[in-house]
Amino acid sequence: MKKRVKEYWRSFSFVGLTIATVFFSISVTPSLLPRNYLFQGLLSGFSIAIGYALGVASVALYLFLELRQPSGRIQLISKRITVGVVAIVFVTFLWRMTYWQNSIRELMEMPLLETAYPYRTAAIALLWGALLVAAGRLFLAACRYVATKLQSFLPRRIALASGFALVAFLTFFLTNDLLAVGLLNVADSFFLNLDEHAEESETQPSRELQTGSTESLVAWQSIGRQGKSFLVDGPTREQISEFLGREAKDPIRVYVGMRSRSTPEERAELALQELIRVGGFDRSVLIIATPTGTGWLDPSAVDTVEYLHGGDTAMVSTQYSYLPSWITILVDPRRSIDSAVALFDEIYGHWKTLPKDSRPRLYLQGLSLGSLGSEMSADMYSIFEDPIDGALWSGPPFPSAHWRQAVRNRNEGTPIWMPEFRDGRMLRFTAQENHLDSGKAWGPMRSVYIQYASDPMVWFSPELAWSRPEWLGDERGPDVSPQLRWYPLVTFLQVAFDLPMATTVPIGYGHNYSPSSYIDGWISVTQPPQWDQNMTRRLKTMFAERTAPKP
Repeated sequence: MKKRVKEYWRSFSFVGLTIATVFFSISVTPSLLPRNYLFQGLLSGFSIAIGYALGVASVALYLFLELRQPSGRIQLISKRITVGVVAIVFVTFLWRMTYWQNSIRELMEMPLLETAYPYRTAAIALLWGALLVAAGRLFLAACRYVATKLQSFLPRRIALASGFALVAFLTFFLTNDLLAVGLLNVADSFFLNLDEHAEESETQPSRELQTGSTESLVAWQSIGRQGKSFLVDGPTREQISEFLGREAKDPIRVYVGMRSRSTPEERAELALQELIRVGGFDRSVLIIATPTGTGWLDPSAVDTVEYLHGGDTAMVSTQYSYLPSWITILVDPRRSIDSAVALFDEIYGHWKTLPKDSRPRLYLQGLSLGSLGSEMSADMYSIFEDPIDGALWSGPPFPSAHWRQAVRNRNEGTPIWMPEFRDGRMLRFTAQENHLDSGKAWGPMRSVYIQYASDPMVWFSPELAWSRPEWLGDERGPDVSPQLRWYPLVTFLQVAFDLPMATTVPIGYGHNYSPSSYIDGWISVTQPPQWDQNMTRRLKTMFAERTAPKP
């Protein structure tokens, strides 16, 4: 048994193990968000596997090209030096883990850690990395087996290449059609059941002009969990009146769930009919809101605008998924776009038939995947035909074409995490600190992107694997660790692992957008009447107290 273990250990590639150790060490450096030791261990395990694979591939390529190999003495000396250097790097980086994690936590006003549990991280990483490497070695063994069979009638190199291609194709087919689809079906079933569950406090609305009431065109049972929360948890006329010190209105909210109708077009048509029924087009402000992947609409975004306009608002939304945005965006980001386009076409088509002097001002709103769908919903020709009044988008995800084009064409000298676009008449950007009051005049249509420098949903991209991003330049965002560095492949993995953790940080960082940011954005975009700076401070204070963590 002991002999077999030694033989198995000797079968590992020295170059592969060296690069795997270096990749592990780099993986514990900071990224955009803080990580616990379990998540860090899983990330580091992936890094170990990828590093080992790169080492094995580099050796295989060297041998395949039949290049000259160094002498045995040189190999021995170089191995000893390499082992010493890599060991020092490994120990040093583990020792620095706590400092690096705290460099992020301090910026995000989180309690500092006494320890980041580096040994637990290393244990999890080694176990997970070993399993992944074993799977990789099994894959190579299968490739060699097939190649051996092919060599009976094919040249050696062609047999090797053909064996690799055949096994790779079969592996991709099995993992994609069986494993990936199976996991997706499990997630789909889980989040569907979660979407159907409503808290006991979410009782059916009783007022006739509320969506989901007995008189509503939208059946209460067909609305998902997030939609029900949106319909019943918003501010009331009494709460808004108390804050303003004057009479307010009950805000209008319309929401159509996925089970309400079978297609995006049918859901959009139902939403329009319900919006007409409840008098949404008689309000001063009308907002077409695209939800996140789960169907959630951020209260920080929707509640604040209702206070700003004294409840004289109507908001309409339709659900297109019940999966979290980070899953939906990887599986089918077109869902949000198709849903947003269908809803906009219905609402806009009716809105533009109304008299211009009496119809409501029309705005778009979306967070995360909702931002992606919302920004694509209003095509250029519709805007030119009869312009809407503006939009407020937050946390635009990396596939957002309009956002990407704007930041790419930003004014020279402005950072990508806080760009300035042309003269700022149509589009502006903001973050935790309000950057919208530049003193420049707005045009007739006002659009704002809220983006945080620490939001992985915004800054993740495939290019991170091979290219240093602009947001890691000399001038970086105020909530990005100064210790964060770019490393090929590893930084891509780090930010990818940040995606599912994007909302686990305090409000005002990562993908958790604060009411204060929305208040600044809505004031700039919608220009609420009878509003002043003192009311802004009061409203920000009220929402800050609501969202503050419980002691």
